[in-house]
Order: sequence, then C-alpha cells, then structure tokens
Amino acid sequence: MLRFDSVTKSFGANTAVEAASFTVDKPMMIGIIGRSGAGKSTLLRMLNRLTDATSGEIEFDGTNVTALRGAAKRTWQSQCAMIFQQFNLVPRLDVVSNVLHGTLNRRSTFSTMFNLYPDEDIHRAIDILERLGIAEHAPKRAEALSGGQQQRVAIARALMQDPRIILADEPIASLDPMNAQVVMQSLRDIHEQDGRMVIANLHTLDTARRYCDRVIGMRAGKIVFDGTPFELTTDTAREIYGADASFSEATTSTEIETITAAPIAAQ
Repeated sequence: MLRFDSVTKSFGANTAVEAASFTVDKPMMIGIIGRSGAGKSTLLRMLNRLTDATSGEIEFDGTNVTALRGAAKRTWQSQCAMIFQQFNLVPRLDVVSNVLHGTLNRRSTFSTMFNLYPDEDIHRAIDILERLGIAEHAPKRAEALSGGQQQRVAIARALMQDPRIILADEPIASLDPMNAQVVMQSLRDIHEQDGRMVIANLHTLDTARRYCDRVIGMRAGKIVFDGTPFELTTDTAREIYGADASFSEATTSTEIETITAAPIAAQ
C-alpha cells in the first residue's frame, strides 16, 4: 500500500532524512517519534510532496509518488491531507468556510474568488463538524475558538478532501493535555471508522502507545525502530531519544516509572 525505499532528503551538506525504508500494507494509525530535528516533519513533507526527496522512492498503491508532477502531484496532495501544529486556518473566516477550503483543489477559479460553495458541500462540512463535536461553532470566526477546537477544525478541513491518508505534523504540541486527548482520539476514530491511514508525528511515547498501532522511531534522520508499541523496550527508547535524554522528551511525568520497568505494553 505505502512503501518508502531508501528515501533521503539533504539540504546542502546536511542530511535531514537518510535512507528511510518501510512498508505499510494496510491502513493503520502510525506514530513517528523522536527528538526535535530527528527528521519526522521532513519525512511527512516528502510523502505529501511539500518537499522533494533527494533520492529514493515513495510508492502508494503502485504509484511512484516521488515522480508526480503538475496536476498529478496536486491530485496526490488532495488524497494525502496534511494537518499542522499551528492549524493554518484563516482566522477571520468563519469555521465552516475554513472547513470548505478542503474542497479548493476541485473548485473553479471563479467559485474560489467569490467564495461560492454547493449546498451539498456546505451540508457535508457541517456534518463533519458535528462528528468532531464542534458544529455549534460553525458560524464563529476561527480566531474565536480555543486551540483544541481550532485543531479539530483543521481535521475537519482535511476530511473535506476525502483523503486516503491523513498526515498530522505534531498535532498536539501546542495543546493542553485535555485538548490533546480529544484531538488524538478524533484521529484514532477517523482511522477506525473510516479505514483511513493516519500518520502522526509525536513527541511522547505515552501518546504513541495509547493511540497508535505501529511506532516508527527516528534519530538524526535515520529510522532506528519500527514495530508495535509492545516491542518498544527501554533500551530502544534510549536509542531513539539518546542516553542523555533522561526521558524528558520521551515521556510524560506519569510514564517515567512505567518505561523504565519493562517492555512497553500496548494499551
């Protein structure tokens, strides 16, 4: 279904991702973990084609994603929706209009200029907001919502694209624990109920093992772990985050005792 084959991204003399290889044979919820600067965001941006790989190949259902150009590339980007840490909403627009921006790839220039949407799309946008528990905020400006609510609007916008894959780049990094849990559960529900592949860059092991079926660990641009949360041992966690990390980046305060005790059990 999805295959990375020796994918590398270099910026001059610096290598952000080095020979990344893995295969996903069915829709899963995958967490990519590692320190800041490990290459997690670059990996997702290459998959979405926001940046081009220096070498290697990314394939999805037999299509060489790295070779796509022009309209074919834009079509792929509509099928591979991206959710960002900073939401990327239009603050002064109402919530439902922000969600409807997920249809821009299939709308004419005229309708885009005059903000014209079919009733069918408007109803679908409201249905998605209802699903995410924020339909009552549809007429409000996006800037009036809390961070957690704005991130759910961003998820709704991604769902409007009807994508095959949803990529989430640090989706909860700027949220408080309660909103982080709501956002992660929303992504998990989308995977389970829609059968969509979800790949999320995450900072903490606690979040990855709670919501993900598979965990990929990166360090200094290389994949150093690929397996289930249960297979992520203390030694492997140290390899991902470094022996000097003292688990400050790898864990929450409530997880430190658990991770140092035994192999991490899936929840």
